[in-house]
Amino acid sequence: MSESPIHPDSPAGLAAANIRIVLVGTQHPGNIGAAARAMKTMGLSQLVLVSPEKPLDDTAYRRSAGAEDVLDRAPVHAALAEAVADCRMVLGCTARSRRVQLEQLEPDAGAQRALQATAEGPVAIVFGRERTGLTNEELQLCHASVHIPSDPAFSSLNLAAAVQVLAYEVRLAVLAADPVPAEPPPPDAQPATHEQVEGFFAQLAETLDEIDFHKGRAPDSAMRKLRRLFLRTGLTVHEVRLLRGVLADAQRMARLAAAAGKGPLLP
Repeated sequence: MSESPIHPDSPAGLAAANIRIVLVGTQHPGNIGAAARAMKTMGLSQLVLVSPEKPLDDTAYRRSAGAEDVLDRAPVHAALAEAVADCRMVLGCTARSRRVQLEQLEPDAGAQRALQATAEGPVAIVFGRERTGLTNEELQLCHASVHIPSDPAFSSLNLAAAVQVLAYEVRLAVLAADPVPAEPPPPDAQPATHEQVEGFFAQLAETLDEIDFHKGRAPDSAMRKLRRLFLRTGLTVHEVRLLRGVLADAQRMARLAAAAGKGPLLP
């Protein structure tokens, strides 16, 4: 198979450098090493670990087979939200599920979406635990899910194999990318980071409580729907700032009403 070299300073090389592979709760260090090897063969070098059950060991380094540098540079975070805080897009690799309603992409479409988002900043492709995958709470942090259409009769895919499939699709997308870099948007027009969007969601949840929006009903369902709605829009830095300003005014009015003895404001 012929090689397709990509200069690290080319637009395609810079795009690939903005894609990180995030492994959550990995149970076997050897699988982390094999995933690092799968990444490096496809030109990816940004590996991030979230709460691995065991530290990297000799097995991990042996199975990396030349990708020891990828392991050496991999930061370890305590939670997924921390690992993707600066990301402009987060894609969660998962089996098809009705538990969390996310847009579902095939691997090639997911790779294309990820590559496009690198023009705005870091992008994370997230893989869950070998046995149980990503939790519902972790999937809620993702903008979309990626599903590998394996044979339903034998659908279980090794973690490193799943990483290889996505890394390969990213490689194809990078090789086919337009070599002319786009003019970056002004700072306020750039997509909000994951951390900024999560800050907005936290304030939104607080505001809905303060104005008694839920009327005694469980807030989880409404917040899930609102998360999906806003995540579909691709909020910019300016839009998040504007929405949080609206929420701040709503909170101020609710507190004034409560202080005057009128109770919470109605929605």
